Amino acid sequence: MNLSNLQPAEGSVHREGKRVGRGQGSGKGGTSTRGHKGAKSRSGFSHKIGFEGGQMPLQRRVPKFGFKNFNRKEYVGINLSKLQELVDAGRIADKVDVETLVQLHIVKKNDLVKILGGGELKAKLKISVHKFTAGAKAAIEAVGGEAVTL
Repeated sequence: MNLSNLQPAEGSVHREGKRVGRGQGSGKGGTSTRGHKGAKSRSGFSHKIGFEGGQMPLQRRVPKFGFKNFNRKEYVGINLSKLQELVDAGRIADKVDVETLVQLHIVKKNDLVKILGGGELKAKLKISVHKFTAGAKAAIEAVGGEAVTL
């Protein structure tokens, strides 16, 4: 190794890209690759999201209808059959609550949970969640379990 073949380590040099606005001899002088006139050639230009050059933007052209209730509560539904599978697999024993379901990665910690009546439950469980369907509550109490609404 000598001074004639020194070079930086691989990946340590990051080339800055085009050097614009450094005179005509560079090939990128004059307009500095921005072209002539128009908003994009000016300094400080930024456009609004969805701006289409003055044309009516798509989000304003498309008709809107219906109603979205922003106060709606979304529940994560869990069927009785899913709870029975967990009992059969030995992952839950006698008590089921939101923390248990979060630890089993069935729901996320901020989710609202609703037990649905799909399937059949044979195990006696004490279930504490946010909501139950009428059929699910009846099925849980029929096998001697307890349905506690939070």
